[in-house]
Amino acid sequence: MQSHSNQPSRLALTAIVAGVMTVFAAAANAGECPADKKVADGQGQKMVTHGAKGVVDKVRSATDLGKEAPALQGRLFRLRQLDIEPGGIVPWHSHGERPAQIYVVKGTIVEYASNCAVPIVHNTGDISPERRGTSHWWQNNTSEPVVLISVDIFDDRANQDKQVM
Repeated sequence: MQSHSNQPSRLALTAIVAGVMTVFAAAANAGECPADKKVADGQGQKMVTHGAKGVVDKVRSATDLGKEAPALQGRLFRLRQLDIEPGGIVPWHSHGERPAQIYVVKGTIVEYASNCAVPIVHNTGDISPERRGTSHWWQNNTSEPVVLISVDIFDDRANQDKQVM
């Protein structure tokens, strides 16, 4: 038979585990479109014609995947840093042929995505996967600079601007 003195410890442990699980669940969903706001591509935030404003986009490294396994000719595996000034805009662009992962190093930025009915707020530490079906633009609506790291697979065959968002 168990003593009742263990019951408060078990309750405390259960509360701690529940709290940790809640934090991790929130972190997993941080910076993503809320499940009840996901919509078909093109039914969410609308395309805008803003050009880049207040954004410094530096390709920090690029690897020619045609020379590496799996030999993807004309593709670059890039790591970029985007420094976005207050009021800065990353213009509308698509990830139909360019998967990416964005990591928010510093600051808060808002994403306006074609497949989300509401703007998505990203904070320091958030990761945003950018997959096929993602068309969007971003804006720094704060008074502080934002720093993003972008890792993507870029199609270099079309001789596009390598600083394409």
